[in-house]
Amino acid sequence: MTQSQVTADMAADNAFETAPTEGRRTQRDPAQPLGVRELFEAGVHFGHQTKRWNPKMRQYIYGARSGIHIVDLDQTARLFKRAFDFLSDTVSRGGSVLFVGTKRQAQDIVQEEARRAGMFFVTNRWLGGTLTNFRTIKGGLDRLRTLERMREDGTHQQLPKKEVVQLEKERARLEKYIGGLKGMGQLPQAVFVIDPAQEQIAVSEARKLHVPIVAITDTNCDPDLVDYVIPGNDDAIRSVRLVTGAVADACVYGMARRREHQQNNDRDGGGGGGGGGGQRANPEAQVVYASRGPRPEAGS
Repeated sequence: MTQSQVTADMAADNAFETAPTEGRRTQRDPAQPLGVRELFEAGVHFGHQTKRWNPKMRQYIYGARSGIHIVDLDQTARLFKRAFDFLSDTVSRGGSVLFVGTKRQAQDIVQEEARRAGMFFVTNRWLGGTLTNFRTIKGGLDRLRTLERMREDGTHQQLPKKEVVQLEKERARLEKYIGGLKGMGQLPQAVFVIDPAQEQIAVSEARKLHVPIVAITDTNCDPDLVDYVIPGNDDAIRSVRLVTGAVADACVYGMARRREHQQNNDRDGGGGGGGGGGQRANPEAQVVYASRGPRPEAGS
């Protein structure tokens, strides 16, 4: 690892601790989004107790110390690069990512990073059918939008106080459980999960609908249920913040690529379109006149 890469890793780590929403976090190097040193300093290598492990995670475990499994961070860095590329490509093609983390220590982090990336999130209890019965969820989102509009346009002032209280309770409940899905008009193209062992229903629904799953997978999880495994600690706040922030960076990077691609298309279709059209018109005219030119000569 070069000195510049070490410096960048240290700066990114400090940004995670001091200013989670600073723009410099988006400067993560796509060629190496997470380094081993950065993962180590965040404690990503600490797994669960050796008696609480899933044997399928054996290939991702480096060893054990004091009854705690140690995750192989070389594999974590390499596998996260794979997940980073997948997520950035998905977002660059216009796809969306659903962040799922209902653990108490992960709720604020997931909500913060998903909003920074402009993606959707679920941080409270996962409602059964959020994906498999998305039509019903869309109905709830429409109802939430209606209640918000009623509060903003002054409708509440024309209703009895008791009815306003009931409407506010309904709005608060919908906001709590599906507020992070506002604006999601279709199923996401990827799901990012913190602790798939706890989010079993979300994982099951995503797999049933063939939605790719990216997950922080601790030593007690089943990696066979995850499409893009990120072996690491899914309990420590610093670990969750680091990986979730890097996932959000992948989405931000993908959105930047999409905007750049759209700008290039607009430029080619606008400024360069006139020149390109003129160049294409000349060969077509030459072909037409070349085919029609000999005919008068043959008739004469």
